Amino acid sequence: MEKIVNVHNISEFNAANNHKTLHPLVTVIDYSKANPRDWGDVESIKFQYGLYSIILKDVVCGDIRYGRHYYDYQAGTLVFYAPGQFISIENPKIVYQPMGFGLLFHPDLLIGTHLGKVISHYKFFDYQTHEALHLSDDERKMILDILAKIEFELQQPIDKHSKKLIASHIELFLDYCQRFYDRQFITREVAHKGILEKFEALLNIYFASDKPHILGLPSVAYFADELNLSANYFGDLIKKETGQSAKEFIMNKLIETAKNKVYEGEKTVNEIAYELGFKYPQHFSRLFKEKVGVSPSEYKYLN
Repeated sequence: MEKIVNVHNISEFNAANNHKTLHPLVTVIDYSKANPRDWGDVESIKFQYGLYSIILKDVVCGDIRYGRHYYDYQAGTLVFYAPGQFISIENPKIVYQPMGFGLLFHPDLLIGTHLGKVISHYKFFDYQTHEALHLSDDERKMILDILAKIEFELQQPIDKHSKKLIASHIELFLDYCQRFYDRQFITREVAHKGILEKFEALLNIYFASDKPHILGLPSVAYFADELNLSANYFGDLIKKETGQSAKEFIMNKLIETAKNKVYEGEKTVNEIAYELGFKYPQHFSRLFKEKVGVSPSEYKYLN
């Protein structure tokens, strides 16, 4: 049996967690004030998000799953949800007291703010598996300090400054989360070890198979899925490791493979284009010349 919980309205969410609504579009939650959770005999709970939600939970309430993957989640980590996402918790405890903190805000809060223009830059809202943010004690203190500042502003009478100040504090909060994720890419090197090597191996296998002919040009999403990572987290990880985006890395491998095939001289340019996953040979020739400086035919002649 699955229970569905909609997280679309700040006032309703506050009421469900014993909090007064201080602003209709944003709230800071102290989960210790909420009633103990009793989900009965349900096997899983599906949360449907219409709000941006950032949760720092200090109690594990079950296995958090996004799509078909599980979060690298434990007590004391931050997880991020965006509007339109569906999160499942499997094997929920029958009764438990929620602990920790939450920051939730409606997309409408961002209209007309600088944060509204840059919210898509915070890719961790789309991270999926093995990708929760693990905080050090000092980082946790910083996060809680900013939450306290947001809560302080929420307690003031709403005026013409409220929206800008609240949005600015949230943006600062997200900027620190981005910094902490950059640190995590380094400190969790053991967990990430081998991903680049596996990526390169998968690229070689892809081009050595008939996948380009069947699936087309290789995509970042394809390899992220093969490695059980979200496309955004995978892309950020490859960027940190190589200095190139995952798309650039794939493109460089594509051109390297194309150069080898052209050099071997056993197949026509059209045949090579189709083998690499191009629908139209002229697109391949144009890209090859753009990246190599000469056309495939000229490259073959020069070599």
